Amino acid sequence: MTNHELYMDLALNNAQAMKGQTDPNPLVGSVIVNDNRIVGIGTHLKAGEPHAEIHAIRMAGEKAKGGTIYVTLEPCSHHGRTGPCAVAIVEAGIKKVVIATLDPNPVVSGNGVKILEDAGIEVIIGVRQAESQKMNEVFNKFIVEKTPFITLKAGITLDGKIATHSFDSKWITSEEARRDVHHLRNENMGILVGVNTVIQDDPELTTRIPNGRNPIRIILDSTLRIPLESKVIHDKLAETWIFTSANFDKEKRKVLDEAGVSVFPTTGSKHVNPTEVLQILGEKLVSSVLIEGGGTVNWSFLENKLIDKLVLYVAPKIIGGHTAPSFLAGSGFDKMKDAVNLSNLSLEQIGRDYKFTGYPIYTHEGP
Repeated sequence: MTNHELYMDLALNNAQAMKGQTDPNPLVGSVIVNDNRIVGIGTHLKAGEPHAEIHAIRMAGEKAKGGTIYVTLEPCSHHGRTGPCAVAIVEAGIKKVVIATLDPNPVVSGNGVKILEDAGIEVIIGVRQAESQKMNEVFNKFIVEKTPFITLKAGITLDGKIATHSFDSKWITSEEARRDVHHLRNENMGILVGVNTVIQDDPELTTRIPNGRNPIRIILDSTLRIPLESKVIHDKLAETWIFTSANFDKEKRKVLDEAGVSVFPTTGSKHVNPTEVLQILGEKLVSSVLIEGGGTVNWSFLENKLIDKLVLYVAPKIIGGHTAPSFLAGSGFDKMKDAVNLSNLSLEQIGRDYKFTGYPIYTHEGP
């Protein structure tokens, strides 16, 4: 491992620790080194607050002059809620900048580097690039496509069931796996389910870990069938947004409005169009959503190629039963060549369960 990789790893680790705090901004870490000593460390803590480079420069003070700064993402070049970090680096007298990856936004990518190089600063790009890009997979999609990064999560048995034929689902997975799910919720801005999940389970859809944040609760409900006594309506633990079709119950909406629930009609005549939901969420600056729906909701997003990441907690159990619900319903694909493959698949044991994480590939292969 080179010194560049060592210091960049420190910056990456500090940035990763802020996951769930900075959205819709990226995770960014920075380290300043002078005479082989760390003189400044900074992490972006929250959107609208100083960026990682600024925190590191402030910590280093005069010791930043002549030093090297390591940053996990190209220093910004524009004036937003904070000033341009590239200019601050120049003003601090730093002589070398090591960057993991360029800003993915095509409008600004490379502009920060240009400011630095025009000032005579040596710039090195690409140290731990893959690690930085994976860490900011949410930001990288959102800043380019303006729609949220979608993770589909499900707890299933070995035969793919999410409940028995009587809809009993407590509990398929272990306590350790369920605890891990709460960390997933903490990392996402929204959590999405269909109205049937609310009717059957009456979930809170909150994050139950110390200092965790509760995501926006997003419900797909084409006719506003949601029971008014549902926890997501009256517990006030988090915002609740309901997406409905053009044929929603007008009187029910008035009651929901009075209860503080946000209702978003969509153009579909019978069903809520998931693509339209994501467009609206993007406009509302929701950069990440965790889907914990039933088979119908899950399939609607997969069928429309809207799932970016799949997380399956597989319990070593078998339920059986042709009417027991599976985590994917719908019509399914006609041919094996149309099946969705997963890339970058990883496996981790959590308690007695196994956590599979992968990224859907929507290009079809085969004869």
